[in-house]
Amino acid sequence: MNKKPELIISSLDADRLYDLMESLPAGSFAGEKELEAELGRATIVEPKDVPSTVVTMNSTVNFIVESTQEEFTKTLVYPKNADASADKISILAPVGSALLGLSQGDEIEWPKPSGGLIKVKIKAITYQPERAGELHR
Repeated sequence: MNKKPELIISSLDADRLYDLMESLPAGSFAGEKELEAELGRATIVEPKDVPSTVVTMNSTVNFIVESTQEEFTKTLVYPKNADASADKISILAPVGSALLGLSQGDEIEWPKPSGGLIKVKIKAITYQPERAGELHR
């Protein structure tokens, strides 16, 4: 079995996510148990102490598909900021909760539109609110 990567989450993101989950009816989104588990195993740090290479809420992440070397970019957002654009991922989506707290260089299995999974690697965090000093996004 693969060892899960270390997760680092800011205290501000953790507080906001716990508040969000408490505001929703139990079982109202597919990745609820997974998000709770990820928050439970994460190392929680102050926003100023989050490394610049960690995916936080509202981070924009550049990925690379291992098999094809194709690159794509996504932003991890709260549900209120999710829209129909393909460049945003809600934290409530299973792949969204799996991304939170990962670091540059970590790998994740990503669902393909045609079904199945592809392995992608976090190539870079191109924007991170903590690094930019924009904690109220």
